[in-house]
Amino acid sequence: MGEAVRSPRERYREQVRDEVKTHAWAQVAITGAAAALSLNAIARQMGISGPALYRYFRNRDELITELVLDAYRDLSATCRSAVPRGGPPRARLTAVATALRQWALAAPHRYLLIYGTPVPGYQAPPEATELAATVMTILLDAFAEAETPAAGSAVAAAAFDRHLEEGHRSWAVGHPARPDALRRALAFWTRLHGVVSLEVAGHFTGMGFDPALLYAAEVEAAIGLPGWSPDSQPRMLRQRG
Repeated sequence: MGEAVRSPRERYREQVRDEVKTHAWAQVAITGAAAALSLNAIARQMGISGPALYRYFRNRDELITELVLDAYRDLSATCRSAVPRGGPPRARLTAVATALRQWALAAPHRYLLIYGTPVPGYQAPPEATELAATVMTILLDAFAEAETPAAGSAVAAAAFDRHLEEGHRSWAVGHPARPDALRRALAFWTRLHGVVSLEVAGHFTGMGFDPALLYAAEVEAAIGLPGWSPDSQPRMLRQRG
């Protein structure tokens, strides 16, 4: 069956909600914090009363939720579309790394909304976790398919693997990967976000180095798969941001 035809009233409501979100994103980009989001200020910009705006969003948290979900959807779609179908694990991981940094630099206010300082008193809905899990699943799949590195003397890594074997893996969204693959996927995710978060927040400004080269080095180290070489990195990851 085809998509149900929306009534003019429904279409108008959706248009107003989209306009509200456009103004909200502009506010977040300027203030850098969703906590400072003001529905009354948005109403004034739109030339309507505050009570009229509340017919479209019940409160600030509902509006923040829409922004959070939009950001997660955008990031998830960006990463999924960047991953080459049937490509080797290192190519898929590099593609996600490239897509993440490019997305964050292009839309820093969106990145910081979902990975920056939490909004006091705000709780994101379960759907946000589900969307975030789609990116983690790409990483888990890649590391699960990758060759297991030779055993070494990494005591802390072995301890964390045992921790995961004991059942502390709810973050892995039910993925059946072996503990070392789970750990490597989690480490990859955290290292990428560590560099991206600092770059987006401007903490590398004035330090005199190229953040793109630091990021490429971290990606190389975090992947650590057999057959990896700097020449295998896509040009987009090696280029300066």
